Amino acid sequence: MSEFKKQILDYIDAHANDFIGVSDAIWEYAELSLKEFKSAALYCKVLRENGFAVEEGLCGVQTAFSGSFGSGKPVIGILGEFDALSGLSQTGGVAEKMPQLPGGGGHGCGHNLLGAGSLAAAFAVKDYLEKTGKSGTVIYFGCPGEEGGAGKAFMAREGAWEKLDVAITWHPADVNRVVSGSCLSCIQKEYTFHGIASHAAGDPERGRSALDAVELLNIGVQYLREHMPQTARVHYAITDGGGLSPNVVQPTASVLYMVRDHLVGEALKLEKRVDKIAEAAAMMTETEVSVRFIDGCANTLANKALEELMYRNFAEVPVPEYTAEELDYAEALVKSYESGPPRPLAQIYANEFGDNEIALINEKTDGGKKVINNFLMPYKFSKTVEMGSTDVGDVSWQTPTVQIDAACQPNGSPGHSWQNVSCGKSSIGYKGMLYAAKALAFLAADILEDPSLLDAPRAEFEKTVKAAGGYDCPIPPDAVPTAL
Repeated sequence: MSEFKKQILDYIDAHANDFIGVSDAIWEYAELSLKEFKSAALYCKVLRENGFAVEEGLCGVQTAFSGSFGSGKPVIGILGEFDALSGLSQTGGVAEKMPQLPGGGGHGCGHNLLGAGSLAAAFAVKDYLEKTGKSGTVIYFGCPGEEGGAGKAFMAREGAWEKLDVAITWHPADVNRVVSGSCLSCIQKEYTFHGIASHAAGDPERGRSALDAVELLNIGVQYLREHMPQTARVHYAITDGGGLSPNVVQPTASVLYMVRDHLVGEALKLEKRVDKIAEAAAMMTETEVSVRFIDGCANTLANKALEELMYRNFAEVPVPEYTAEELDYAEALVKSYESGPPRPLAQIYANEFGDNEIALINEKTDGGKKVINNFLMPYKFSKTVEMGSTDVGDVSWQTPTVQIDAACQPNGSPGHSWQNVSCGKSSIGYKGMLYAAKALAFLAADILEDPSLLDAPRAEFEKTVKAAGGYDCPIPPDAVPTAL
């Protein structure tokens, strides 16, 4: 390991409690998408106090911000997120379901760790630049609304990522790996139906039910599912049922739809079919429908050259070790999974790797018996399309982008769960966060040491984007960021 990388390890370890403190504060705030005002204010305060030039309200998104340090090229963006999820309040560091505030929010996706880990990486890169006097700029981006709001996509609409030479980020998970492959693009819209209220028994003929229209829209989409591509997904949630009185014909009702397919253009085509069903539901019920665009995000573009460079750096970082108490806590969490014990990793990745890699995974996980995956997964460039969505995809269409996962939860911890919220304020979560921070900082410093390392990722990026016909932004020109 080079001397400058040893200094990065020392820096992050020496300041670990500072980054854990930020993570814990964001965990406590548990603010929902595009409402992260206290979280954004804390990050901006910490960035300013540590010598970063801060810009707030980026691209018209109130809780988006950046903190820059250094000058000249290469310009390296490190992405942080900090929004929580509704209904996932949970006491931290305990292995039983124990809400702090019933119905309150919680960091079920670990974004408190994500943002603070990326901050730790940015601070370590700043320390490197100060000590070496190298040319280069590091920018920490506070990216709000990943769970609903697509802050990075709204920023991409304004070309925010085009100025970067590279963007790097990470995500809490139950494995340590360099992420490859792609994901689904996504469009979110709200359909609100407007009818006429009346007495449901005494005067029903004068009423026009908005709730009937919502139900007909949902039924129509159920029939659509048989005739949409295998790559597509459609989900919905009724956000306004029209009231709590069954003896009143509901005059208003709303439903939120999420339409996904691999490419933005494909998702937009499917979305138009849902629009037609909504219009038909309004016609059938003699109601009116208004449509509000909420958000959208593009699929991710994999970059083999950058992923390989990331993997080489990730492999240099010492993997966390766990105490007996941490392993007991992880085992108790695994036993709490309502869906039963997790599938062995070797089984999950059986179609991704060859026999040698699967044998290694089996060995490292003790045949799937280990409760924490405390090793770095093998790397393989992938063309697999995973069924989730992330607005990191929009970044990857404007600059070479790479993402890693770091184990901050026990093996098989369900996504968006109280178990994840619990881990977000535990020593297991902190260790994964700092591990990821070191890997991101290693990559950034490697690039600053030798900017030519970006030549191959840039060439691959430009070739891939050109072959795909360029970036298809899912955000309409007149759309504004909207908190739900």
